[in-house]
Amino acid sequence: MSDIVNGLGRATAYGALGLVLLVLGIVLVDLLTPGKLGRQIWEERNRNAALALSSALLGIGGIVFTSIWTTYEDFGKGLLSTAAFGLLGLVMMAVAFLVVDLITPGRLGSTLVDPEPHPAVWVTASCNLAVSAVVSASIA
Repeated sequence: MSDIVNGLGRATAYGALGLVLLVLGIVLVDLLTPGKLGRQIWEERNRNAALALSSALLGIGGIVFTSIWTTYEDFGKGLLSTAAFGLLGLVMMAVAFLVVDLITPGRLGSTLVDPEPHPAVWVTASCNLAVSAVVSASIA
């Protein structure tokens, strides 16, 4: 019985950390794009903004999953490692976004919240998932 209680405690801690990292991902995408992201997605039904946010959330989720899956025996060290790799993933996604913005014409953030579908959102989404894959691979 104590194994189950211990497992529930660990799952709760990792789950809470994962949620914090996902919320930070939402805040990050909101900072990188003009306007309010929630309004863009839920009120204006902007598919570009939804895809950009979804790819960031999937990326962070993948990093957190990999970090938990390959975690250390020491619970505290595993939790800290998951936080560190999750934050690294967020930073790397932001840097990748800024680099893509720098080397492409126009303002990427504006393009991603444009109501008309734009192929740049697919590039950004792919970049988010690629960065996540690289960070995840570095964990294992």
